[in-house]
Amino acid sequence: MKVAIASDHGGINIREEIKSLMEELGIEYEDFGCECADSVDYPDYALPVAEKVAAGEFDRGILICGTGIGMSIAANKVKGIRCALVHDVYSAKLTRQHNDTNIISMGERVIGAGLAREIAQTWLTTDFQAGRHATRIGKIAEYEEKSGQ
Repeated sequence: MKVAIASDHGGINIREEIKSLMEELGIEYEDFGCECADSVDYPDYALPVAEKVAAGEFDRGILICGTGIGMSIAANKVKGIRCALVHDVYSAKLTRQHNDTNIISMGERVIGAGLAREIAQTWLTTDFQAGRHATRIGKIAEYEEKSGQ
């Protein structure tokens, strides 16, 4: 598995924690920044990650900002992305099993590093269940194609 990860200024600490987790799990990743504590615009980091995942250059993506909301909204504008805002382990598991999410977003100002690690580990190690869920994902993809998004 190859993962793209990025944060804005509000998610630097959790991004570092998750990079450490991926190293422990032997997961290949590329860090798309940011590298500053100064205020930056989250779309400048969310959109490149989403585009790389949608293009198949990365299997999954992880985005972190202050709340996770802005990053998830931006990522979901990219065709083929299913980004979920996740702040608990149960949702991380089900968003992989049922929704086949290819990106998650978290908020550093909402959860701590320990919980973020648990969420990321669960999400990274959970497989899509397919079956009836694949039909639902197919309906979303079909709508995306028809609407030109």
